[in-house]
Amino acid sequence: MLETGIKAPDFELQDQNGKLHKLSDYAGKKVILYFYPKDNTPGCTSQACGFSERYPQFTEKGAVVLGISKDSVASHKKFEEKYGLAFTLLADPERKVIEAYDVWKEKKNYGKVSMGVVRTTYLIDEEGIIIRANDKVKAKEDPEKMLKALGEEE
Repeated sequence: MLETGIKAPDFELQDQNGKLHKLSDYAGKKVILYFYPKDNTPGCTSQACGFSERYPQFTEKGAVVLGISKDSVASHKKFEEKYGLAFTLLADPERKVIEAYDVWKEKKNYGKVSMGVVRTTYLIDEEGIIIRANDKVKAKEDPEKMLKALGEEE
């Protein structure tokens, strides 16, 4: 996980519609950048739906929400349509950004060790500095926690 107080690495990834996004495109806004393991899995779905339900509150506070996983553009599109998601999902199948943000880690699941995305959420300020970093993310609670964090930063 990257430390708070450092400049967030810039990146360029395609969204669920194939449009390119750079972190630097969002200069002047707060960015909630969250990394999740996989589209259409229970935890990831509840986290995404939580962000989507609260999206108007995030935009009111001048923030954007960007979700990143290693799923494809097509997978993100299906995920967005199935749940009516209101924010941008970015595809990182090569794991360039996932690795730049240090969220590709060894994970243990039922005693089996494998590599995967550790659910992590960053709050990045208007100048591109990481002001919050959380790798102990509970999928269902994360959207509400980030909304509170935004309120504390105002």
